[in-house]
Amino acid sequence: MTPTIRAVGADDSPSITAIYAHHVLHGTATYDIVPPTKDEIADKIRTITGRGWPFLVACDGPAVVGYGYATQFRDRLAYAFACENSIYIAHDRRGAGIGKRLLQALLDAAEAGGFRQMVAVIGGGEPASVALHASCGFRHVGRLAGMGWKAGRWLDTVYMQIALGGGTLTPPDADRAD
Repeated sequence: MTPTIRAVGADDSPSITAIYAHHVLHGTATYDIVPPTKDEIADKIRTITGRGWPFLVACDGPAVVGYGYATQFRDRLAYAFACENSIYIAHDRRGAGIGKRLLQALLDAAEAGGFRQMVAVIGGGEPASVALHASCGFRHVGRLAGMGWKAGRWLDTVYMQIALGGGTLTPPDADRAD
């Protein structure tokens, strides 16, 4: 199956909520312990898209089978050109290449939105997520040991990074610079 990648819509929050809830309850890629509600996910969608940041969904026909978004890495002004990504695939659709197509589209959308660096903060050092990001050109830039406690064990957090557009070779666009 080749998923269709499109911008998130307000009606996607129930599907996104279900996908994320499975990862919260059964995985270690997120350090959330309690799944957010559909209303909390709808608020997140509004906040991210309201800031002009990319939020994409992967669809198999009308069914949302994955999602990804990029948010500014930190809230200070100097971080305006650096983003962090989040990618989640429906548990029964992992391993089918959906994540790679979604991440590639997210990289393009983040670059088009003016970001120059993207960071992946990978909870639990999840091997599949590390492999996905590496396959899209991210490089390993750090590991924080024992940052989270979930599933009865301490979990590491892996940091990976990729330059977007001109990266650090040129200053940001004049219309976005301070």
